Amino acid sequence: MIGKILRFKTAVALVLLGLLTLLAGIGQKTFWAPAETVTATAPADAAAAPLTVFDGKLRTLHDGPVTINVKGEGSFMLAAGRPDDVEAWVGTTAHNTVSGVSEDGKALQLTHAGGEATAPSPAGSDLWVTTENASGELKYNWTPPADGDWDLLLATDGTKPAPSSITITFPNDTSTPWAIPFMVLGGLLILAGAALLVLKPKSGARAGTGNGGPGSGTATGGSTPSPRAEAKPEARTGTARNETGSEKLTAEPATIARRLRRSGVVVAVLTATAVAGSGVAAHASQTPAPSPSPSSAAAGQAPGSPVLVDAQFRRILEQVASAADAGDAAKDASKLEPRVAGPELEVRTQNYKIRSQVGTYEARMPVRATKLLTTVVTDKRSWPRTVMAVTQGEGNVVPQLLTLTQVSPRENYKLVLTTPLQPGTTFPGIARGGTETLAPSDKTGLLYSGEEALGGLGDRLNSADSAFKDKLAEGASSPYIADTLAYQADVVSSGVNGTFSFTHKVVPESIVVFRTADGGALALGRLNFAFDGTPKAAGDKLTIGDDAAALAGGKETSTGMVLNFAESAAVYIPPAGSQDPMKLVAATRGLVGASFK
Repeated sequence: MIGKILRFKTAVALVLLGLLTLLAGIGQKTFWAPAETVTATAPADAAAAPLTVFDGKLRTLHDGPVTINVKGEGSFMLAAGRPDDVEAWVGTTAHNTVSGVSEDGKALQLTHAGGEATAPSPAGSDLWVTTENASGELKYNWTPPADGDWDLLLATDGTKPAPSSITITFPNDTSTPWAIPFMVLGGLLILAGAALLVLKPKSGARAGTGNGGPGSGTATGGSTPSPRAEAKPEARTGTARNETGSEKLTAEPATIARRLRRSGVVVAVLTATAVAGSGVAAHASQTPAPSPSPSSAAAGQAPGSPVLVDAQFRRILEQVASAADAGDAAKDASKLEPRVAGPELEVRTQNYKIRSQVGTYEARMPVRATKLLTTVVTDKRSWPRTVMAVTQGEGNVVPQLLTLTQVSPRENYKLVLTTPLQPGTTFPGIARGGTETLAPSDKTGLLYSGEEALGGLGDRLNSADSAFKDKLAEGASSPYIADTLAYQADVVSSGVNGTFSFTHKVVPESIVVFRTADGGALALGRLNFAFDGTPKAAGDKLTIGDDAAALAGGKETSTGMVLNFAESAAVYIPPAGSQDPMKLVAATRGLVGASFK
């Protein structure tokens, strides 16, 4: 009778434990399931600053999309840029940095850096790959514009505080690894309890019977022990001895009950721990570790990353071409200034001046953003930065090399040189994913340094007997050097009333050297071409053309004259050990000055 009661109680306990365990597993998949997202909010008492930086490490705290929500008064912008670019643009301006999330996952960690109270407006900076403009509120799905690390910059116009109402929603870890095991374990426990109720033990299997025959209820020669006293040693040893003294293994109901009760306690503890732990795990998944500061992120920016991505370069090129078109159409150099500088601004300014007086004077070759044939992007991340594009669009008889320079982080790229490719010349192969730039004097792995190459070109243009005559070649169909030497010789031979001299001097600070794919280099730069003339005798006069007269203020001089041209050129330098000569890849010149002595 007692055995049946124990079996019933044990079976009920197993079923209840099974139901509880099954409920725990189902609960982790339903009503105890962790939230799919977790939202952290910026502290309301954060110090005001004109700029706010979002550390790019926030985007990768969890796998999945990250959403930033910003609320503010008026218009503001959110821009994406490389960490070192963002840091360089911010500079010494006071700013806040969203660098991590608090331990409870509910608050964003902000650090404040003091500095200048205002900054220029960051809108329109070439450093930004993408920009989101908003008024009042912005919901931004943070996705990287390209491979690598990216930070965000939040600002208004640089003078007003950046919006401070910021939340970031992260994907949460919704995994429930214990759910399926608990459901399986719960089902097994329920089946075990049901089996214990249904299955009956074999008759006569109980230990502790007397030595009497069948049906005998007493033992001869002694008193009859009580069931409690008889069960105790059996429960402890789990064996019974027969008449011969041999042991027979038995599974007593009392032993099973005690063992199952101990197992039930363990299962109950595990179940309760798992139920509680599911909430803890969900909460812990909302607590990402704080991220490094932007400065450390910038320090970790790969030095080999190109300074521009393709979409960024194309946008810049379109703006440069638009500015050049506007200036050319109006013959107004002020329209060039936002995007044109250096030698190109000087040449085009003087070209406009000459054309305003000499209608037949040839315009400069137009600047086109398309057709974009190739781009050359430096991976040198310090400033100044120089990049180059080769385009051939409407009005470009031959492809044109466009050299752009960014002087400092807060200045945009400007066109400094336009150099038509010499007809019949092949542009050297250069890696589009970013290439090394060399110092002008560096000849590591090269036959000549950039300074030596362009200096050699200048010497080659100065004299037909130059020491570089056999060291620097040009194509037979593009004889820029030969034509220049012929022009100079013709002036000397035909100018019977004057003495003339010509110099071509490289401008060292204009030199840019890009490593080519074959280990050589392409050197670009400006040369100042001076044409000096002096009358041979008193009373002799020299006459200049209409184009020079527009700049000099007259056509004749008895004292002498100086004409100045800006030459832009590109020279290919073979790698060290090569037996090939350097090659003139591109060259042109423009009149920039004329004066009388």
